[in-house]
Amino acid sequence: MKNSIIASKVATFEPSGYITAANVNEFKSELLAAVNSQDYTAFLVDMSGVEFLDSAGLMAIVSGFRQAQSLGRQFSLCSLAPSVRIIFELTQLDRVVEIFENRSAFACTIEQPIAV
Repeated sequence: MKNSIIASKVATFEPSGYITAANVNEFKSELLAAVNSQDYTAFLVDMSGVEFLDSAGLMAIVSGFRQAQSLGRQFSLCSLAPSVRIIFELTQLDRVVEIFENRSAFACTIEQPIAV
């Protein structure tokens, strides 16, 4: 019997500033392009630079999450500012999308190889 290790290839996105209806199209198209790419098995959106997120920004993240889910890929967020995190809590999306305190916490879940 042969054992092999499956390692995740992680794409990291680092949006900054405000993610609103005024600029969401570029963010969403880049996110969906990466999610659809065969190069990655996991996605981390590092929100440490995001100061504000409106409903359009939230929907872009939900679109990325749903697309990743439909392809069987992991989709997570990290480093949410309190003002951004409250949006996920109020909409109860924090119960659906994995949210990590920081990149290190996320990395701990990825670096565990899976033996097949």
